[in-house]
Amino acid sequence: MSRFSARDITSAALFAALAVVAAMLVRFASAIVPFSLLPFVAMLAGGLLGARLGALSMIVYILLGLAGVPVFAKPPFAGPAYILQPTFGFLLGFVAQAYITGILLKNREQSGFIRYFFSMLAGVAVLYLIGLPYLYVILNFYLGQNVSVAQVIAIGFTPVIALDLVKAAVASVLAKAVYRRLHAVELEENLS
Repeated sequence: MSRFSARDITSAALFAALAVVAAMLVRFASAIVPFSLLPFVAMLAGGLLGARLGALSMIVYILLGLAGVPVFAKPPFAGPAYILQPTFGFLLGFVAQAYITGILLKNREQSGFIRYFFSMLAGVAVLYLIGLPYLYVILNFYLGQNVSVAQVIAIGFTPVIALDLVKAAVASVLAKAVYRRLHAVELEENLS
């Protein structure tokens, strides 16, 4: 494994901080799975930082919360007990979401909007493939609620998927534009 440069560490820390801000914006939502900008941040992390650093930024965010820093969106806001929250699977999903998005955008120089968008969609799919089963397990086996798969989909997928598709489109446009601008600046610096 290669070492991280100062730029890598700063970039990962920046996206971990953006994840904290995104979580703070939904602190007072009442739904089990509220509207959140965290999927948007995870998509951007993967799209701009790549698979390794994008996933690392989401891991740093999760570790901050598990260590006791109150960065999560729902009570108890922090601590190792947060693992037993129904939505913790979505937090794990953000790591995979950033990683998959980054992997699929490995050759960003040749990527157009369609490739960015489908990479973001794949990240969203992975998020739900991890988050929804975790939600089902915690609700049924830890909290003792008799919740069906259809109810889990109604709680954790149906109300937010349309917004996540919009987030994927916006993240695609933004990641593509920012990456091209940063790449242009790097080329200018190398030519100077």
